[in-house]
Amino acid sequence: MELVINSMRAREQAWAIAVRQDIELLSQIHRATDGPFHIIHPESFADNLAAFQDVLRERNVTGHVYFGKKANKAGAWLREVARLRGSVDVASLPEFVHALANGILGEDIGVTGAAKSNDLLWLACRHGATVAIDALDELERAIDIAAETAPLRILLRVLPPTGQNSRFGLNSNDLRVALERCAKARRHLIMDGFSFHLDGYAVEPRAELASILIDQCLEARRQGFPATATSIGGGFACAYVEEEEWKAFKETIDPAEFHAGKSFNHFYPYYQAPTGAAMLDAILQSPDSEGTLASKLIAAEVQLYLEPGRALLDGAGITVFPVQSFKRNAEHGIVTVAGLSMSLSEQWKNSEFLPTPILVQRGAARPQEPIRAAIGGSSCMEYDVLTWRKIAFPATPRYGDLIIYPNTAGYQMDKNESEFHQLALPPKIVVTRQGERFTWRMDQ
Repeated sequence: MELVINSMRAREQAWAIAVRQDIELLSQIHRATDGPFHIIHPESFADNLAAFQDVLRERNVTGHVYFGKKANKAGAWLREVARLRGSVDVASLPEFVHALANGILGEDIGVTGAAKSNDLLWLACRHGATVAIDALDELERAIDIAAETAPLRILLRVLPPTGQNSRFGLNSNDLRVALERCAKARRHLIMDGFSFHLDGYAVEPRAELASILIDQCLEARRQGFPATATSIGGGFACAYVEEEEWKAFKETIDPAEFHAGKSFNHFYPYYQAPTGAAMLDAILQSPDSEGTLASKLIAAEVQLYLEPGRALLDGAGITVFPVQSFKRNAEHGIVTVAGLSMSLSEQWKNSEFLPTPILVQRGAARPQEPIRAAIGGSSCMEYDVLTWRKIAFPATPRYGDLIIYPNTAGYQMDKNESEFHQLALPPKIVVTRQGERFTWRMDQ
């Protein structure tokens, strides 16, 4: 098979294939929503979460998998977290309240983010959440609030030694000052360990820094702190396409393959390995002077926290745009859909969501004559383009068809959505298999 830039076919879960092939189901949802919509599948999310939890159990490591809620705002994921006795990572007051409203216990909520409001710190105190402290002034506010409310459980976020340009974490001097301050505020703070945030998706840096923080936990215990946990944050990889197609794409990339000769500074690495729970296992099995990271965690009796977002949502959602029009533009066409490119967050980072969108043909039969086309949004802006890449469609798209973007649950659905032109945000539709068919409902 010849690999060309227009391949990049997405890895798809069986449920997603069944749903996109169910024209009646898609038509029902389209009639009800009258615009673009997201379809989400909580069962796939639950499978991903259970896989992460299974790795911890199989390696005899005590810990918690915190779902990085920022990756998708749907409430349906939270119900699965509650059912599987998982945890949730939040960074705002509304996220905290939404987690509570969907059955997550306060003690199972972790509060991260660059900085926390006083209201968020107060709510964390009231509900027994764990807060990652990122700055000395934030620590002071946390102490004041805890003194009037209840003891607050905290982790001190550490600036990675190789990440001096990162805006997350306490440098070595601030970390020393923070520990001294925590020692004076033992009645109000429970200093339960350390955390870090790393960019990228590499195994080795996470394992190395986690090992360093285990040593810091042991030192903190000698100073009288509980120091029972270390958090390695998120950044668990996903693979959207097959390896050989990703390699072929990178080798043959040409601006001529994109509408208007568009070029990009970077792309998300749409093929990676290891991914998801397998990446967690690779981290735990990373060699350490005392064996592996897993054995070091066990020997030190340190819990491992992690905060996957995208990896828990991998394969758990698709996005559907109704076709509004088609026209020929030079040697390729332009499909305009109902909806905006804000609904695919990669487009708003000078990047492109590359897994190939799929045309669902509805209505009367038409000639199956392949056509290449870019996909634009319905606004009046030149840069409102969902897909700059000239996609090879099997037939000319027309009004009433649907275009499906695969595997969009991780960040693509929420990160940049806007009600520009007073267009409603695409609703999230929860699908569940009942026998041979799927039923659907609006996410709450």
